[in-house]
Amino acid sequence: MIFKVYYQETKERNPKREQTHSVYVEATDEVTVRELMREHTPYNVEYVQLLEGSHLDYEKEHADFKLMEF
Repeated sequence: MIFKVYYQETKERNPKREQTHSVYVEATDEVTVRELMREHTPYNVEYVQLLEGSHLDYEKEHADFKLMEF
């Protein structure tokens, strides 16, 4: 499954919408995504969204779609 992860680059500051970034991660479930992000990045994960069907197709066509590899 493909997940879109919204995050802040640092855990030091309060989250601000203008500074929210996103990456795409392939994993079996949301818990695994959060564990991967916690172990391999310094990011503050805000939200993890499952992408499937037409929503996934849209992201692949209209966003800078690139899977993050750990």
